[in-house]
Order: sequence, then structure tokens, then C-alpha cells
Amino acid sequence: MAARPVSRMLQRVLRSGLRSCSSGAPVTQHRPGEPPQTAAEELSRRRQFLREHAAPFSAFLTDSFGRQHSYLRISLTEKCNLRCQYCMPEEGVPLTPKADLLTTEEILTLARLFVKEGIDKIRLTGGEPLIRPDVVDIVARLHQLEGLRTIGITTNGINLARLLPQLQKAGLSAINISLDTLVPAKFEFIVRRKGFHKVMEGIHKAIELGYSPVKVNCVVMRGLNEDELLDFVALTEGLPLDVRFIEYMPFDGNRWNFKKMVSYKEMLDTLRQQWPELEKLPEEESSTAKAFKIPGFRGQVSFITSMSEHFCGTCNRLRITADGNLKVCLFGNSEVSLRDHLRAGASEEELRRVIGAAVGRKKRQHAEFLLLLQDSPPAIPSIFSQDPFCVQGIRHRVSFSNQKATLWEGGWFPRTPLLAQWRLRSSCPQRHYSSHLDSDANPKCLSAVAQAPATPSGPLPTADQLTHVDTEGRAAMVDVGGKPDTERVAVASAVVLLGSVAFKLVQENQLKKGDALAVAQLAGVQAAKLTSQLIPLCHHVALSHVQVWLELDATRHAVGIRASCRARGPTGVEMEALTAAAVAALTVYDMCKAVSRDIVLGEIKLLSKTGGQRGDFQRT
Repeated sequence: MAARPVSRMLQRVLRSGLRSCSSGAPVTQHRPGEPPQTAAEELSRRRQFLREHAAPFSAFLTDSFGRQHSYLRISLTEKCNLRCQYCMPEEGVPLTPKADLLTTEEILTLARLFVKEGIDKIRLTGGEPLIRPDVVDIVARLHQLEGLRTIGITTNGINLARLLPQLQKAGLSAINISLDTLVPAKFEFIVRRKGFHKVMEGIHKAIELGYSPVKVNCVVMRGLNEDELLDFVALTEGLPLDVRFIEYMPFDGNRWNFKKMVSYKEMLDTLRQQWPELEKLPEEESSTAKAFKIPGFRGQVSFITSMSEHFCGTCNRLRITADGNLKVCLFGNSEVSLRDHLRAGASEEELRRVIGAAVGRKKRQHAEFLLLLQDSPPAIPSIFSQDPFCVQGIRHRVSFSNQKATLWEGGWFPRTPLLAQWRLRSSCPQRHYSSHLDSDANPKCLSAVAQAPATPSGPLPTADQLTHVDTEGRAAMVDVGGKPDTERVAVASAVVLLGSVAFKLVQENQLKKGDALAVAQLAGVQAAKLTSQLIPLCHHVALSHVQVWLELDATRHAVGIRASCRARGPTGVEMEALTAAAVAALTVYDMCKAVSRDIVLGEIKLLSKTGGQRGDFQRT
């Protein structure tokens, strides 16, 4: 076989007493009497050589529009240790069999091929990549690839503080942490798990270890977290963070209500009102972010304008899924299985042809993206089964598609099921809403079908005197120290009479402020947890479960609310349930007051309670 020609530059290098490694970068022969170079110094010098003598970019990673793809995202797993409301149901999603996922060696084989052809940045994603047991080893082996300048990771941050020292030592050079709220109770509600403080610990550990900037990805959703924009930006005053606000965007052909999205310009206007001195930073080539900085602040703020100002024209990204499919476009459905070619024994040249053909087919701009931009009006609802059902999880809009929607969260692209449906009742589409659905919940909790009235289990014994005053009539907290711990459950309700105009806007999810049911539900859950801070003589109760339902009643133009609280302890939870129902009702009023002030809140009452020395109670 004929020898490959050697460049004049490399010949000069060889004549100067050096030998070359497989990448073409020179490796110095140790001369007697000179101190040997450390491994870090040698690697740094070789990378400098590669930067100065970079080869022409690989043709097979350049598409028909001249876009050079130098950035590869590799999903290490489909699994996640959170259950974000907008990502997946509480019980999780079906996973690909382990045998069909890429092995560690297959991941490294593909990474080696891509880096050899021009990829200089790899980001590890998931699912949640830090739950993969060999993630540190994968980073370390990627770090050995010549020509790879950046190894990043996108994580939810739960395991970051524990693993980051090892990851940094292995060669991890960039970190993106997903965090959509700075309110611990809201965090727990959104992700259905505890862990807010672990995420914050991970952010501070990254700063402590010298990562700068530490990127924090925040998907902004109207009615859920757009009120926290200023709080996120304030973090950059003393911390080297790049807070990246991401426009909330579904795809896979999902019809979209623009009123749920907070646009880049709207967010920017909000920030400029607080910090008029906010200044724009130069945009990096192929960057998806528009960066800004407040003079004097350590960190910066960026906007990922995925919806309002797309960045298809400068896209340099390719993606490999956990099961080995190559995606050349985030919003496209076209995938090529590199796993199958690998396992069929394909050579490097055959893999190059497969990858090159896929990159060559990449469109200038994904067609469905244009449809999304044009398709803002809400759809006509389908008519579903008359069977009663409970809707699980937070719903960002009323969806009429039977397809699964796919949401973009700063590099993590999980599939989410249909989270809300419509049904026919009194010739009117009906929205239903529930914060949770556990095994012992009533399966007809949101049913339009009449249920049998509750029956009292006996009269509720009354005390001879008020329990929250002392013998002199002054306010006093009840001493529950001697009471036994028992299982306590309470259910309360409220009704908000909206009127026909406001009711229709809520029903069609067209309120300017956003989704009234989603916000009210969240407010009710938070209020239950904060009852002891709102009602002075209430004891703090460690709630084991809070559930809030909201149902539209077309016959009364009303929102019906039910709240259930559960705890094990020496005192009841009826105040928590009543507070949840009342605050949820107040929130519906707040969301609708711009439309009508003729809104009536009423029927706030305890429906049932169990546990405690005074017996159970159920209202008919």
C-alpha cells in the first residue's frame, strides 16, 4: 500500500528531532540533562500544536449549506432521577431495553471517529447523565482524544456536588445545570421530588472548583416561573454564573398556544426595567445564546431564542441518542442508527459514508418549525370518552393531539405524554386538573358523573371552650406534646364563580396571565405547606401528601376546587386543606381579575377529616 504523503511542515518537525503521534501533533523526545515534562504540560503543548496547525474541516461533517458540524451531543442514558411535570408521568416512561442501548465502548468508538473528523466539543446529556455508573470513566477516556477541546455535561444537578471533583479530575471542562425555579416548594412541585438544596449545592461546588461561567438553564413558562426572572438575574451579581433563559417550546408537530411562551424580547424588557444599563455582549460564532451583562456583575445573562428567533442558519450540532441513533436536527424526526451499523461490523469508512449522507440531507431549516410559528390559534377540541378520569400532572396547555409532545429544555429532550384532555359535558368542553394521582386516590375525583354524597360517621364532639385561648381569654397555642401520633387526613373545598366571559377564557386557556388552573394548583400546594406561617396559632405539620384538584363547571361558570392533605402526627391537617383550597381560589381570582371584577369566592368548607381524639367527620 502506498505511503501517505507527509506535509512539508511535518517534515520540518520530524527533521528537528521530534516524532509524531497518531494525531499529527509532535511529541518531544526527552534529551539528557533536561527535566522531563509532566503529562499535563505535554498534553497542553500538543493541543496548542493542533490549534495552530488545524487540518481542513472534514467534508463529511459539512452539510449542503456549508454548515460545519463541530459539536456533538451524546445521550448516555434515557433514565432520570426526577419526574418533571412537563417531562413525564410520575411513574416514568417505558425505557429502551438495555441490550439496545449503546455500550461504553460503542460510545467511545463513535466519539473517536467524530473527533478524528473535526468534532472539537462533546456534551454528555441524558436523561440524567450523572446517574450512569461509569460517567467518570467515560469523561476520562474522552479526555484522551486528541483534538477534543471541550467536554461538557448537562445535568439536573442532583448528583453534581458528589461527583464533580472526580469529573473535573477526569477532564470535564464545562457544566450546564437545569434549574427552573428558586423556590424550594415550587421546585418540589415541578419535579415531584425533593432536591432543591442538592442542586444549589452542586452549583456552588462548581464555582468552588473554578468553573467559570457555570451555566444555569431556566426554561421560562408563563404562569409558572416568569415572575422569578429578576431573582435569577440577581444571582449573577456575586456569582460567576451564565443564567440562560430558554423560550419554552414544544415540537413534533404539536399545536401551540403562544400565550404560554414568554418571548426573548418580553424577558429582555422586564430585565431592562430593573437594570437599564444592561449591555449586549458580542455573539460567538454558532452560539445559540444572546448574551448580556450588567456592569459590575460577576456573571451574565443569556437568552436561548428557540421560538422567536431561531438559529438554524448557524447550527453546528449533531446528536447521538442513548440507543445509538444519529439526529442531525433537534426538531426533525429523521434518525439513522449508528448502533446497527456498528454491530453489523461496519468499517470506519462505511460509518463515514452513513454519517456523511445523513449530514448531507440536513435541511436549511426544519419545516415543522415554520408551522409552529404560524400555528398559534388553539385547536378545536376532540370529543373523548364519557368515562370519568383524573388528569395527572401539570399541564402547560390544553392538548388535542394523541401524539406525544417533545419539549426542549436546554439540551435535554425527553418525551412527555398527553397531560390534559377535554371531555363532553353539558355540550361544553370540560377541563380537568389534578396535582397528583396516587394509588389510593378516588378514580372519579374529577368526574362529571354525580357521586354519592358523603355520609357522616357521627356527630363531631365539641369542646367546652375555645382551644386557642387561655383562662384569661388571651390567644394561646395548644400544647400537643402529649398527644399520640396518628394518621390525619382532611379534605376541603372552595368554589369560584367566574361569570361567562372569564370562564370561557379559562376554559380555552386564553388568559393573558397564563394558565389559571396550573398556577392556582401550584399556589394551593404551596399554601398547604406554609399554613403555620400564615395562620399564627397553627402548628407546623410535616405533610406527607398534598393534592389539589380543579374542575370547570360549565353550568355555573365556576371553578370547583378540592384540596386534600395527609400527615402523621399529634394534630390535624384540616387547616392545611382549608388554606390550600382558599389560596387556590384567591389565585384563580387574581388570574382573572383583569377580565372581570364580578367574581365571587365562596363555599370554602371542610368536607372531611379523619384521625384524632375527637373522631372522624364527613360533610353530606
